[in-house]
Amino acid sequence: MPRYRPHVAARPSWRCRVCGAAWPCSPARLALLGEYRENRIGLLIYLATLLYEATGDLAGQAGHDRLTDRFITWARAR
Repeated sequence: MPRYRPHVAARPSWRCRVCGAAWPCSPARLALLGEYRENRIGLLIYLATLLYEATGDLAGQAGHDRLTDRFITWARAR
C-alpha cells in the first residue's frame, strides 16, 4: 500500500513537493480544509501568514499579482 505524502510547499518556489503544482495544490487545499474544519478564521490567518512569506519569495515573478487568489480566496466561507 502506498504511503501518504503530505502536499507541502517547497520554498522559495512555492510549488508542491509531491505533485509539483502551485501550492496550495488541490490535495493540500482539501487537507487544510479538513484540518481547519472547525476554525475557518484560523485557516485564513494561517494562509495570510504564508501569503506574506510567499510574496517576499516570489516578488517580481510572473503571476505574483495573483497570489491572493492562490492563497486566500479559495478558503473563504461560502
